[in-house]
Amino acid sequence: MQEELIEKLIEQFRSLPGVGYKTAQRYAYSIIEGSKERAQVFSQAIVDAKAKIGFCEECGNFTDRKICPICERRDHKVICVVKEPRDIISMEKVKNYNGVYHVLFGTISPLNGRGPDDIKIRELLHRISKDGVQEVIMATNPDVEGDATAMYIAKILKPLGVKVTRLAQGVAMGSDLEYADEVTLARALEARREID
Repeated sequence: MQEELIEKLIEQFRSLPGVGYKTAQRYAYSIIEGSKERAQVFSQAIVDAKAKIGFCEECGNFTDRKICPICERRDHKVICVVKEPRDIISMEKVKNYNGVYHVLFGTISPLNGRGPDDIKIRELLHRISKDGVQEVIMATNPDVEGDATAMYIAKILKPLGVKVTRLAQGVAMGSDLEYADEVTLARALEARREID
């Protein structure tokens, strides 16, 4: 019975991205060896986060409100487009960006069966027409899918008279924004270029 319970806990940790069996096993043993109070606080934090944190109705950022604080206070004339909400956390480390964000919730990837209608491009177009956006910064990951998505969106926005820029290549090709340090992101943001 106890082996089944331990294996069940290990499997739950293994279901998290990037967690292999050995790491999951260490996490499980840490929970078992810790106090009951610590386990309750840990489990309650998970339940609370799941129950209270959702997505901003405006941009798609993580928030516990209808509209996130960034959308409430920032300049809506510039939108930084990212793949996932966690990319906003990375971009916010830069500190000198005062615009808002738009989360696509994915990228165009024909090999994975994801086309333009499967990500939040229509919502971006709606925001641009509604808010009088002057610039869209494409901050999708510098990989094949991120570049294809950036180029697709740029082609749609060019006829609308919106300036479309791309982060400079201070971010290594094939890497994820969440792993980039704030100095690299700051330089990439400052040296962004217009997409032809």
